Amino acid sequence: MPGHKASRCCIDSLNGSFLTDCTKIAIANFCVTAKDWPGEEMNMSDALFDFAGANVLVVGASRAGIGAAIARAFQDAGATVAITGAEPEPAPEDRARFAYIQLDVTDLAAVEALASATSRLDVLVNCAAITARGEEMAPAFFQRVVDVNLHGTFRTAQAFHPQLKAAGGVLINIASMYATFGSPRNPAYGASKAAVVQLTKSLAIAWAADGIRVNAVAPGFIVTEQSARSRTDPAHVAAVNLRTPMGRWGRPDDIAGPVLFLASPAAGFMTGVCLPIDGGYSIA
Repeated sequence: MPGHKASRCCIDSLNGSFLTDCTKIAIANFCVTAKDWPGEEMNMSDALFDFAGANVLVVGASRAGIGAAIARAFQDAGATVAITGAEPEPAPEDRARFAYIQLDVTDLAAVEALASATSRLDVLVNCAAITARGEEMAPAFFQRVVDVNLHGTFRTAQAFHPQLKAAGGVLINIASMYATFGSPRNPAYGASKAAVVQLTKSLAIAWAADGIRVNAVAPGFIVTEQSARSRTDPAHVAAVNLRTPMGRWGRPDDIAGPVLFLASPAAGFMTGVCLPIDGGYSIA
């Protein structure tokens, strides 16, 4: 299980390598008490998770959003982490921090080549996704969104199945609260994320015998580059804040903690679930 193994991973690609002798960040044992956290933002480096010796790949983490926050949290908890993205380089703040592989998840040959070059993997996080508010009724773009968000998730999961099986590893897919209700301005995104939830359930059943746990998280409205366009609409921002019981938009770090939990032995008897992380928006 991740967090209980000493292992090495080597990813060689066109753009770089996941080095075998990566420097690990040592995390001291930390005990959370009531005075440490109520009402305050907790740094993920202080979290109660230890992934020392685990090898983690976060697909879709190049734009300093949810994927990057997840990658940083795993690294802060001791894991060796590599990230991918569609861009030639990741965000400036992550360029020196992670091994980076430029990857188009719609390119099956590229996905399989990356998997073939990966000797070991304990945790795979599928976070690659696109959306464009108000533009998804166009058939060609609708198809593109589904290809990236749904088919891309399946391509990477299938390609890395052998490594996850060998490690008794964990697959975590990033879905969305839009998987549970309609979105007139993001119909392709909502449809693709609903399908990701169903794919998560199906793979959880199919791969349980291989010792692989498969789960998902469903973020709500999060402040990222991807949501920047929708946040230019003051009425939309106000409506989200009003409906969300916690009264605010989420931060990428809000997603990282639950992902680490699902990847940890603490969630060892959980598979096929999708955790909502939306400040209560989906139940309001």
